[in-house]
Amino acid sequence: MQTHEPQGRISLDPGKAEEGLSQIVLTVIELLRQLVEKQAMRRVEGGDLTEEQIEQLGTALMKLEEKMEEMKEMFNLDDEDLNIDLGPLGNLL
Repeated sequence: MQTHEPQGRISLDPGKAEEGLSQIVLTVIELLRQLVEKQAMRRVEGGDLTEEQIEQLGTALMKLEEKMEEMKEMFNLDDEDLNIDLGPLGNLL
């Protein structure tokens, strides 16, 4: 977790641009990961996948989540850091 910025806020300090950029990039990746996961669950619930396809999908989603955790750790971010505050629209995630 970043200690220099409030959670859910992007650092606008020019000296910390890399940290802010990594936060934005990981937020977009996490948003897409969650959308892919929801779509996968719809396909599983729709019953149009074989058992083998369901197993492959589950494995792929687990690996994607593990990689996301590694990247958050690498950039010293946590889930709250990726839940960007969009002002009147609320939090992103």
